[in-house]
Amino acid sequence: MVSVLLIGILTRLTDLLLLLVHPRLLRPYGSLWREEFRHTPYRARRTFEVIRALKASGQRFREIIYGETPLLTAILAFRRAGVGRGSRLVDLGAGRGRVLLAARWLGAEARGIELIADHVTRVEAPLARVGARLQVGDATQADLEDPTHVFTNWLALEPETKARLIERFRTCRPGTRFITVTRPIEAPDFVRRSRRWMLFTWGIESVWIHEYQPAEPRL
Repeated sequence: MVSVLLIGILTRLTDLLLLLVHPRLLRPYGSLWREEFRHTPYRARRTFEVIRALKASGQRFREIIYGETPLLTAILAFRRAGVGRGSRLVDLGAGRGRVLLAARWLGAEARGIELIADHVTRVEAPLARVGARLQVGDATQADLEDPTHVFTNWLALEPETKARLIERFRTCRPGTRFITVTRPIEAPDFVRRSRRWMLFTWGIESVWIHEYQPAEPRL
């Protein structure tokens, strides 16, 4: 517990130092941070909002509970995956959108899909002011025709949810790169490019980068 608290303090400090390079991102980051303290639907496990979202998506409660991705971790992972100006990144299961700020820090377009509507409504306006879009939706039904990069926290997902996501990933263009946390995409046509250990708010995890290379081009 103490180590998690220390990691949380460390990642907040590094977040703030990074944002000094792009100070326009400080205000939306502050909004996200404030909402984390003021309100979370996870404190009451069976709130109407959480029950509605889980029923609509077919997911389990433990699949939507995981820690945040620090800005430094996201920036380093995205750089390794080739994210930069001209890139279009989608974060599936975006929470309050911290990862979207990392994509904007690198100059990429950023869109997040989040199941819990309350997360979105409380922070979508400040994110929009810096060019990041956070939308309510089910990741397994997201429109993935356009992105060059897709990020998803693979940590807590059940095999059934992963299988549904992989089918959605196959709607992407060949060459699309995928960044996953903890586990790789274990399916044909997703070529593993790299694996690195990186710091998250709950500890050290593997970050995998893949490239979608279908055996047969889509018609």
